[in-house]
Amino acid sequence: MTDSAQQAVRAFLEQTRDDQVRFLAELVKVPSDNPAGDCAPHAARAAALLEAMGLTVERHPVPADLVRANGMISATNLIVRRRFGDGPTVALNAHGDVVPPGEGWTRDPYGAEVVDGWMYGRGVAVSKSDFVTYTYALLALEKAGLDRGTVELHLTYDEEAGGEIGPKWLLDEGLTKPDFAIAAGFSYGVVTAHNGCLHLEVEVTGKSAHAALPMTGIDALEAATAILGALYGHRKGYAGTVSAVGGIGSPQLTVGLIKGGINTNVVPDRVTLRLDRRMIPEETPETVEAGLRAVIAEAATAFPQARVAVRRILLARPLTPLPGTDWLAAVLCAHASRVMGEPVETKGVPLYTDARHYSDAGVPIALFGAGPHTIEEANAHRADERLPLSDLFKATEVVALSLLELLGEG
Repeated sequence: MTDSAQQAVRAFLEQTRDDQVRFLAELVKVPSDNPAGDCAPHAARAAALLEAMGLTVERHPVPADLVRANGMISATNLIVRRRFGDGPTVALNAHGDVVPPGEGWTRDPYGAEVVDGWMYGRGVAVSKSDFVTYTYALLALEKAGLDRGTVELHLTYDEEAGGEIGPKWLLDEGLTKPDFAIAAGFSYGVVTAHNGCLHLEVEVTGKSAHAALPMTGIDALEAATAILGALYGHRKGYAGTVSAVGGIGSPQLTVGLIKGGINTNVVPDRVTLRLDRRMIPEETPETVEAGLRAVIAEAATAFPQARVAVRRILLARPLTPLPGTDWLAAVLCAHASRVMGEPVETKGVPLYTDARHYSDAGVPIALFGAGPHTIEEANAHRADERLPLSDLFKATEVVALSLLELLGEG
């Protein structure tokens, strides 16, 4: 990696800062809330903006039946490929779907307003900003005259729904076969491990009856309450298990959704619970699921007349490093530490992301992108989501310089 190439990267990125801000603003202004998951319009707008920059964009619409099966309305994944020469392929993945804005905003969630150097808007940090980071890193490599390797942009639209029809679909369909990947993240840490997640739905079915004669029915809520108590009791044991990966912590269990009942004066005939079980990298998903099913089944034995069915909704395996991940992360950390002006190290996070799909396919991956120190500082998934534009510029430089080194190795 020559000094002249680095200088060319820095000069180009310095000159295009206003363009980067405008690109991000245009992405924020187009809603892509998931749910409801009607994301094809955003992909169309993103593709048009990329093509206006001179990039060739592949549009890969996901079949409608598969989209519906994943709880969405429309999804079109985008791939931009730039082959500079022989050598490895590095994929850069960011997702354009976002959680709905919710309540409590003091600024227009689709306004892309800039105040005191921060841009506000839903998705500005997670992760429309990395559409910009990765795109301008690629453009900077062209200006630097890179002559080795391939860079691909993978711009996908279902991370908030689980990622099954985003990166996983692209990989399963054979549309891409990268050697390494970088996925959306924040600027002050390089993530190489994260939690997995298991979502289960527990449906308890009883028999309705008039509240004046409850003994003639089968109270589904009573059985569900026993199951809840058993799950919460089981959860207490998690505190004694802590991941060896910094930043991960202990396993977690949350019952996040409860539905059921007919009316106040009717014995409930059906109650549905949905639970979220976060798995640390050391856990085996199959073992975790079997353990939860056993807890539920044991609690249900006290109510033999009620029927209990357990259905898996989501299984996201934990992200763990592969051979090659350490090298990828070391390159990112070195450049990030210099550009960000403080030590940037590898870490784990208790979230789950699309990065797992690359890892499951055998592709070493690390998470790095534009964002402040923490998701709390960014108000990620909360009202007034925001991004310091200085971190956008710095993260883009880090990614571009890292790619120069990754692809320039002989």
